[in-house]
Amino acid sequence: MIAADPQALPEAATPTTTTTSERHVPPSPEWLQAQWALAVERAIAWEESGHPLGAQSPQPFVLVVDEIQKVEQWSSLIKGLWDADRERGTPMHVVLLGSAPLLMQQGLSESLMGRYELVRMSQWSFAEMNEAFDMTLDQYIHFGGYPGSAPLIEDEARWRDYVRNAIVEPSIDRDVLAMTRVDRPALLRQLFELGCAYSGQLLSLDKASGMLGRGHTQTLADNLTRLSQAGLLSGLHKYAGQVVRQRASPPKFQVHDNALMTAMSSYGFDEARMDRSHWGRQVESIVGAHLLNTADADTKLFYWNERDKEVDYVVEHRGRLAAIEVKLAATTDTHSGLQEFCRRNPSAKPWLIGSEALPLGEFLQRPASFWTR
Repeated sequence: MIAADPQALPEAATPTTTTTSERHVPPSPEWLQAQWALAVERAIAWEESGHPLGAQSPQPFVLVVDEIQKVEQWSSLIKGLWDADRERGTPMHVVLLGSAPLLMQQGLSESLMGRYELVRMSQWSFAEMNEAFDMTLDQYIHFGGYPGSAPLIEDEARWRDYVRNAIVEPSIDRDVLAMTRVDRPALLRQLFELGCAYSGQLLSLDKASGMLGRGHTQTLADNLTRLSQAGLLSGLHKYAGQVVRQRASPPKFQVHDNALMTAMSSYGFDEARMDRSHWGRQVESIVGAHLLNTADADTKLFYWNERDKEVDYVVEHRGRLAAIEVKLAATTDTHSGLQEFCRRNPSAKPWLIGSEALPLGEFLQRPASFWTR
């Protein structure tokens, strides 16, 4: 394997891994071409050597390029290099890593159609944060799954500053404003803040427009789509039989990580747990974030309501349905919304998260599609 990072320091070469870049070398097309040529040379030598350092089964030679989106016109360049190597039969696999979703998606769709497999890496799960940082379930609900912020949770002011300035602002500036024309950047930021405050709740775009004091609903809808593509904030549609009816429903705002909800609020960890209403919204939001982050290409996430009945989340996977309701504590609620939805959709599987049968911690161990089986 040869790894090329445009911002990495040089490292000593090993038989299987070599870092070939220097910190002061700009991530130019020429730099990428040089790394690729070196990788091709070593891949051919690796193939001809009979894989002397490999395991019992032959191992592929892999070129890994980190932060590929920083290379100007990377997608068209990669396309040319890849196609040429396929014609020559170069024995090399290529892995491209990037931290800017929109920049990656644009390059993939414009130049590399039919040439790649997309593997999305979302925020860390509760199990991962617990194993790596000994994070408790309550801490995960409040602080979310950004591993870089985990060491700072004991100093909430510093943690909040990190999330806002090292995650939110770069994502908006690099993934949204740098990629698409946004006539009112301030309005997009205000929508993001409002969506974080209402995560797990319904809010019509007309009402959101009135709360923000300006902006057409279509502008807000476009901005919400951009924020969703950047992995920050989505608007879930109501589950209905017709797509038109789904689109016409008010969105249910949903952050992709609860760290965003917390960082944009004034609640500290202890204060949040003491405020039952706010903590309930955080719990519901962590359920939605988990479903969003674990949903594959065949899985869609909705909510459902009808008059005074509602279901927090509806998961659809290849025609199979799951109705998910979040329960915080023992109540006299009969969960009539769950019952009504399942009456209308007899094949749907009902789930009550927070009940003895399905504790929240157990729910967070499974991907979204699991609950439709």
